[in-house]
Amino acid sequence: MLNPTAVGHCMAAVDYRYPWDTLIGRFKFRSQPGWAPEMAGWMADCLRREGDVAADALMIPVPVSPRRLEERGYNQAWELCRALRRCTGLQALPDALFRVGDAPDQHRLPPAQRLTNLLGVFAVNPLRAEGLAGKNVLLVDDVRTTGATLDQAARALRQVGCATVDALVLARALADADQEV
Repeated sequence: MLNPTAVGHCMAAVDYRYPWDTLIGRFKFRSQPGWAPEMAGWMADCLRREGDVAADALMIPVPVSPRRLEERGYNQAWELCRALRRCTGLQALPDALFRVGDAPDQHRLPPAQRLTNLLGVFAVNPLRAEGLAGKNVLLVDDVRTTGATLDQAARALRQVGCATVDALVLARALADADQEV
């Protein structure tokens, strides 16, 4: 598993295995965004247990591609952020990051390809860049498999001068598992 150098600390509420993998599949691929509040509660518990995230951290959801957003109708990371706001009181910026181009979906690629598939695919919204300089950021996503997505998103945020970039995910894939997430 990749140890993302651009992400300071990555926290995960659960391991990506039964029953969590089934619930995440429903949430992410079967049009069931109603799971977000319950899942965000688990993530908030994790943050209280493990987090030494700054109290002023800005939550930024990992963006999905425009095609995926159109297909799904929602960004699962943003749904988690919205629910986490209510649990934590942290501010969220849904439009801070966007995807450039349309890279293949990570969950369909073998681990080795996941590490390079997203190189340069994230960019900071130019209207948000100046306001992010010096800020503490908490990237939010549903699943961390190799860490490539979080790493590339964090690199884009660090380029505009974010002070810290930590991550909070619902689930992390186990290092010895060859899972499709």
